[in-house]
Amino acid sequence: MPVSEGDAAQPKAEEPGVRELVRLGLPALLVLAAEPLYLLVDTAVVGHLGAVPLAGLAIGAVLLAQVSTQLTFLSYGTTARAARLHGAGRRRDAVVEGVQSTWLALTIGLLVVLIGQLVAAPVARALAGGEGPVASAAVGWLRIALFGAPLVLVTLAGNGWMRGVQDTARPMRYVLFGNALSAVACPLLVYGPGPLPALGLEGSAVANVAGQLIGAGLFLRALLVERVPFAPVPALLKAQLTMGRDLVLRSLGFQVCFLSAAAVAARFGAASIAAHQVVLQLWNFQALVLDSLAIAAQALVGAALGGGGADRARAVAARVSRYGLILGCGFAVLFAALVGVLPRVFTNDPDVLATIPVPWWFFVALQPIAGLVFALDGVLLGAGDAGFLRTWTLIGAGVGFLPLIWASLAFDWGLAGIWTGLAMFMLIRLVSVVVRSRSGAWAVPGAIRG
Repeated sequence: MPVSEGDAAQPKAEEPGVRELVRLGLPALLVLAAEPLYLLVDTAVVGHLGAVPLAGLAIGAVLLAQVSTQLTFLSYGTTARAARLHGAGRRRDAVVEGVQSTWLALTIGLLVVLIGQLVAAPVARALAGGEGPVASAAVGWLRIALFGAPLVLVTLAGNGWMRGVQDTARPMRYVLFGNALSAVACPLLVYGPGPLPALGLEGSAVANVAGQLIGAGLFLRALLVERVPFAPVPALLKAQLTMGRDLVLRSLGFQVCFLSAAAVAARFGAASIAAHQVVLQLWNFQALVLDSLAIAAQALVGAALGGGGADRARAVAARVSRYGLILGCGFAVLFAALVGVLPRVFTNDPDVLATIPVPWWFFVALQPIAGLVFALDGVLLGAGDAGFLRTWTLIGAGVGFLPLIWASLAFDWGLAGIWTGLAMFMLIRLVSVVVRSRSGAWAVPGAIRG
């Protein structure tokens, strides 16, 4: 039953949340895990080429990640707007939001390709600390991988509107199929067994683009079968960009921090940036897995508020908070137990393996905090509370993360200093989202267009 139907008839507002969190969260879990899981495969494949190709992948992947992470409004903003309309019984209008976000995705993606080709070399050299084999490897990978930018953004937009109408099954199939193709192609193109040429690190980028092409094509086809108007609507484009402004600024806070962390780690040597890359990819993987609860909460909160069910939205927030904390604690136990095993999956370089334990234990300790923070992020995004999240993300970045990153370079604190900065960032975010959630100020009912 849709979230907005029979809301007033439910004696216990939180009961439907269990069923709906499972129904929406499990497919979302697979979608969210697919990309970081592929990146883990990619890291493992490239890692066995040596420290320099792995370091080059670290630089190139961080730069390319700006495309999706800096433009998450195409997904999260679209979900928030579409979910409210869906909850108000206006599914067709919700899908039209997906059409508009897809137009934005294609336009912005083409600009990313053009600008990215121009700045790839100087930016990669800046992050790698100057000319050298790591910078050259990063540029070669990035120039190819950039052609997937429009495809990545179309996929973000597709996930956004489908989550808004509470359809997470099709995005799961589309994303898994594209990523499975990439995972199969990656070792074949990198190592070139049999008659195929070995492309080395560049083969990883080609595999990326191939999988992204398949996924984006499936999302475009899903829009076509909906039979809604496909013309751009300036008013809706403007409204999406207005909401996107806060989400872009929030994402910018994240990316300035993680780019700075990569740049500083690179200056401590190839082993440090390679170790940072391995643990960071695991961080990204678990963060998005935890965020599967947030995706379900985002759709349910938006639909509940669109249908006038503020009490139901608050009940979803309480439930997803508990589940996020439980999952975070479970991840902490799991990764603590795997400290002697899992790093060897990604590299056999002795210097990298010797460096990994430094960030690893920060990573383990932050799991429960991450579980709660990411879950409540989803609740507030579903309510359209982007301005609040923007402000406190930027405060956390400016007060906690960035100062410690650059102090690590100045005082030679190494990866321990960088990951202490991440810990401070997460603690500031934890306090802010818990206080906001408990206040209830975010639970404003009603369908929105602007």
